Amino acid sequence: MLDIIVKNLEELLPALKADLKDVHTTRDLEEIRVAYLGKKGKLTTIMKSFGSLDPEERPKAGKMVNDAKDKALEMLIRKEQDINEKEILLQIDNEAIDLTLPGTATPPGRRHPITQVLGEIEEIFVSMGFDVEEGPDIEDDYHNFEALNTPPFHPARDLHDTFYVEGGLLLRTQTSPVQIRVMERKKPPLAIIAPGKVYRVDMDVSHSPMFTQVEGLMVDEKISFGDLKGVVEVFIHQLFDKEAAIRFRPHYFPFTEPSAEVDLQCVFCRGSGCRVCKQTGWLEIMGCGMVHPAVFENVGYDTNKYTGFAFGMGVERITMLKYGINDIRLFYENDLRFLKQF
Repeated sequence: MLDIIVKNLEELLPALKADLKDVHTTRDLEEIRVAYLGKKGKLTTIMKSFGSLDPEERPKAGKMVNDAKDKALEMLIRKEQDINEKEILLQIDNEAIDLTLPGTATPPGRRHPITQVLGEIEEIFVSMGFDVEEGPDIEDDYHNFEALNTPPFHPARDLHDTFYVEGGLLLRTQTSPVQIRVMERKKPPLAIIAPGKVYRVDMDVSHSPMFTQVEGLMVDEKISFGDLKGVVEVFIHQLFDKEAAIRFRPHYFPFTEPSAEVDLQCVFCRGSGCRVCKQTGWLEIMGCGMVHPAVFENVGYDTNKYTGFAFGMGVERITMLKYGINDIRLFYENDLRFLKQF
C-alpha cells in the first residue's frame, strides 16, 4: 500500500504543474487549490488511505505527504503572484494616462451677480467716507419698528408682511435697525451703510421672501436734503453711468420726513415706456428722506443740533436694473447658464 501512496504523490505535483499552465485568473486558481488541497481534494484522498498502512510505514508516508503539500502550496503561491502581476500590468495598460494630451479645463469660479453689485455699492460709499456696519438678522420689535417711529398701531406696519419667531422676535424686514443700534452706541457725526439680508412674506417675479438691502445714514450738524441729493446722485452715476437720468418723487416713510423715492430712467425702454416700467419710463430704485425727529429722540440725539438723512435700496432690484434682468427668481435658481454671464 505504501508503494501506491508513493506513486500517487509522485504523480500529484506534475499533474498540478500541468493544470496550473491553463490558469489565468484568481478564480480558476482557487478551483485548482480546492481540487488538490481541499477537504475532498486529491491530497486529502491520499491521506485517507493511511489507515491501511503498517504503523512503521506511517511516519515515512506522513513526511512525504507534508513535503508534497508544501511544494504544492509553493507552486500555488507563485502562480498567484504571477497572476496578480499580470493583472496589475493589464490594469496599468488600460488606465494609462497620456501626459501629452491636453488636460480637462476646470472653469474658474465666479462671484454671484448680487455679491458683485453689493461689492460695488460698498466701494462707492466707502470712497465717500461711509463706514460699513452690520446687525443681527433676528431682531426685536423695538429696533425693527418702534424705534423707527412705527409703533404697533401704525398703518405703515401693513406694508411689511413680517416673519415672527418665538419670544416676540422677528426676522428683520429692513436693515434700518442697524442704524438704530449704531446711533445708540455712537454720537454724531457719523456716516454708515448697513448691507444685509432682510425678510418679508412676498414672492413673485420682482419680489423674494429673502433679499439683500443696503441702508444708509448720515448725521451731523446742518445736514440738508441737498446733501442727500448729492450723495444719491453721485452713487447712481458711479454705479450706472454719468448720463443716467434720475428723479426724486415725494413719498412717505414713517422714519423720515420729508421723504422721497428715487426713480431711474427705465433701462429697458430708455424712457419711452414699456411693460416693465408700466409705460411711465421710470423705475423706482430706492427710498430716502431726512431722519424723523422722533427717531433721533429714541436714540437720545439733540434734534435742535443734529439733522441727518437716510436711504435704503434693494440690491436685487439694483442688479436687475444694472444688467437688464427681468425676473428676480433667476438669482436663486443656481442655473449656471445664467450665472456664467457675470
